[in-house]
Amino acid sequence: MLGATHPDRAAQIVDQWRAERPDLDTSPFLVIGRMHRVANALTNELVRVYEDFGLGEGEFDVLATLRRQGGDYALTPSDLSEQTVVTSGAVTKRVDRLEARGYVERKPSGTDGRSRLVALTPAGKKLIDEAFTAHIDNEARLVAVLSPSERAGLEQGLLALARSLGV
Repeated sequence: MLGATHPDRAAQIVDQWRAERPDLDTSPFLVIGRMHRVANALTNELVRVYEDFGLGEGEFDVLATLRRQGGDYALTPSDLSEQTVVTSGAVTKRVDRLEARGYVERKPSGTDGRSRLVALTPAGKKLIDEAFTAHIDNEARLVAVLSPSERAGLEQGLLALARSLGV
């Protein structure tokens, strides 16, 4: 039962393990377990906004990656794969879906006749601008529970952890 002695499920799990394995320091689970649960909940909250614009998480990622390049800039599928951290096959599927809906176009590379570039269409730029505005508003809502100092501390802690993991 959660309550004064167990503020959340992670604390309850740690207490259970402490009773069963007092020889182990299970306190790291208070960070890792909570981060895992928060990450899953955040993904659900973020995806809801993408769905409001008819996009999946991967499609939003491709459009946002193209948009943040600036101007009429286009990327190769390999560049998209690297910047979205998914396989080239996954990028191809995402680009195919977005192209079929008129949000991106493939065009010949000016430097390599065999290569194609992926670029936003005007409709794609309009969509990602609207979706990204809603996304940032949603992220602001999600972190509003944190004080400025809590947020800064969390940012620094997550940065240190990310660096240690090479991400």
